[in-house]
Amino acid sequence: MLRERINTETKAAMKAKQTLRLTTLRLINAAIKDKDIAARSGDNVDGVSDDQILAILSKMIKQRRDSATAYEEANRMELAEQERAEIEVIEEFLPRKLDDDEVTAAIDAAMKKVGASSIRDMGKVMAELKSSHAGQMDFGKVGGMIKQRLG
Repeated sequence: MLRERINTETKAAMKAKQTLRLTTLRLINAAIKDKDIAARSGDNVDGVSDDQILAILSKMIKQRRDSATAYEEANRMELAEQERAEIEVIEEFLPRKLDDDEVTAAIDAAMKKVGASSIRDMGKVMAELKSSHAGQMDFGKVGGMIKQRLG
């Protein structure tokens, strides 16, 4: 389970006195706990699933990339480097990224599975890809690829 792996890595970072790594892992745990609290509605007592944790991690990476770009534009390179170091720690918990050929094959398979034939089916294709390939591809780029195929 992804949550257990993150907790184990947090303890190891504490023992090894890896400050940046420990801080980043604590931020990950805090984001997961926030989502757990938000998800506790009635019968959901287990908290968030691994797929939801992957979505949290992907969102955290996107936020850090945006921050790093903003810091670079403001000529604050030390802060941009810190954001990139945090990205590296977070990426350790994501599945391997698919290469371009694998992404194309995944798009084709998802389009076939949902029976996509026009641009109106783009949401169905994206939903299928997000459920089957969470954390494995950049959905911003994938959206453009799907539009090309359906448009």
